[in-house]
Parts: sequence; structure tokens; C-alpha cells
Amino acid sequence: MKPLGIKGNICESCGIPMHHLADFDTNEDGTVNTEFCHHCYQKGQFIDHGITLEQKIEKNVAIAEKMGMSWEEATLLAHSTLPKLKRWKALKPVE
Repeated sequence: MKPLGIKGNICESCGIPMHHLADFDTNEDGTVNTEFCHHCYQKGQFIDHGITLEQKIEKNVAIAEKMGMSWEEATLLAHSTLPKLKRWKALKPVE
């Protein structure tokens, strides 16, 4: 898996770091999409199309907890990160 040479690239939907070609998927035309990870975006579409920001935050918190992060830390991170990402910026922040 080749590094893309993009430092600090994160998924603009879920916030995970993306450093290798395997972290990405493609647009509808087959070109590599570097804005969203393959967990969120495949073949030009969000795999969780229709999910709300609140639901995405809950999903991210659950994943972070499974990875060993405390609920409090995961919740704070998700609430402070996700609303600032491209996919969610236009939405009203979750309180």
C-alpha cells in the first residue's frame, strides 16, 4: 500500500486519518476520491446516505469505545470534530 504523500488528510465525513491508497475509494467515474474514506464513501456515494449528524456522532463514539477510548473522550472528540467536516458543515451543530 503506497502512501499518497498527503499529510494530515482526514475523512471529511468521519474524521479518520487517511494516509494510504487503501484508505480511499473512488468517485462514480473511477477516479480516486481523496476527501472521504472507504468506510464512508464508495463508488461515488456515501454508504450511510441519509444518516444524520447526530447518528454519525453516535456511530463514531461507539467505534471509538470499541477501540479503547472512554465514552466521555469519544463524545467530546466527535462533537468537536464532525460538525466542522465538509459533509456536515452546512448543518446546524448538535448540542
